[in-house]
Amino acid sequence: MEKTIDKTSFSLKGFYLFCFFGIGSLFPLLGVYFKEEVGLSGTEIGTLMSISPVVMIFAQPMWGMITDYSRRPRAVLSFCLLFTAFIGYSIHLLNAYLWLLLLLILFSFIQSALIPVSDSILLNYVQKENKQYGNYRLFGAIGFAIAVYIAGRFAEIYGVHIIFYLFSGVLILCIGFVSNMPKENQSLKTDLRKGIGQLAKMPSFIVFLSATFLVFGPIFANNFYFGFYIQETGGTLAGVGLAFLLAAGSEAPFMKFAGLTIKKWGIMPIMMFAATISALRWTFYFFEPSFPVVLATTVVQGFSVGLFIPAAMEYVRIYTPSEVRATAVSLYTAVGNGLGSWFCTFIGGAIFDKYSIFYTYLFFAVLTLAGLFMVMVLSRMQNKELILAKRAI
Repeated sequence: MEKTIDKTSFSLKGFYLFCFFGIGSLFPLLGVYFKEEVGLSGTEIGTLMSISPVVMIFAQPMWGMITDYSRRPRAVLSFCLLFTAFIGYSIHLLNAYLWLLLLLILFSFIQSALIPVSDSILLNYVQKENKQYGNYRLFGAIGFAIAVYIAGRFAEIYGVHIIFYLFSGVLILCIGFVSNMPKENQSLKTDLRKGIGQLAKMPSFIVFLSATFLVFGPIFANNFYFGFYIQETGGTLAGVGLAFLLAAGSEAPFMKFAGLTIKKWGIMPIMMFAATISALRWTFYFFEPSFPVVLATTVVQGFSVGLFIPAAMEYVRIYTPSEVRATAVSLYTAVGNGLGSWFCTFIGGAIFDKYSIFYTYLFFAVLTLAGLFMVMVLSRMQNKELILAKRAI
């Protein structure tokens, strides 16, 4: 029995390591490929890169229903890995903007199943075996960080098109890990209609969603534009990989100890601190620092991303009613990861096209400062609710 559990655990860790390795080898340099190899404008690149978060909002619930109906999560995951690899490889075979647009819509639809389906399998496993979710998801962060570094090095030597071979090859390799993953999964279905009305009556949750939109949007859009920024400050493609290695790698230790930090200082102070660090980072980037200085500042991503994400999830867990918590998580993901990412990626591309990449980061800074303000408003609202609750007692 113990050998079976160890084999399953190894497969889950291996899957997250290589799946995120694939993601990390493609997306951070995809915009660079579109600019240098295809010759697209900033607006066109922004439009293409913003497709994924929008499609994700609609596609993930559909994949949840497909998985629940079939009750074969491993088969669904293997299918999506294979076709994501095939379509991802096909991207570099096209150079017409319209065809790329259509292909990326299909690519985003298939690819959007990978994380939620695998997460549902993992969540069921860790609850059943009394293990920690973060100890497995951590391998995803490691895989992403290593991948961007390796992809940057390889792109420098062999050309940026190498990212498509890395992406497709690693995802096909992932299929081998799926066969040893657990058969069961947690239901991905969420009754949005039932919960959304109740959550809409909670002003504090609306403010929370606004804050996540404004703070998460620039964080996720940065994954697409940071490669351009590094090149503008004098870095090479290998430098892009090194910068992402330091930035993404810095998240892991903060995520590991985020629970203790939140318990000691509180959710709101941690969210305000993380948003402040993000705003300062984007503002600093507007002033065109040199590549070595930018490289040194990438580690602050651990403070911002590594703390804000766990704190936001903890807020949802504590401050939303249990009967609508699944809906709250879905809305939080859709607004922050979906709409926020789409908005910042699309508008950021237009600003990049008309002005420069430095103004794109000024735009990120302004949005994050607005997000910090919303977190401060949320903190005051929570304090008032706490005082009213004490008076009622």
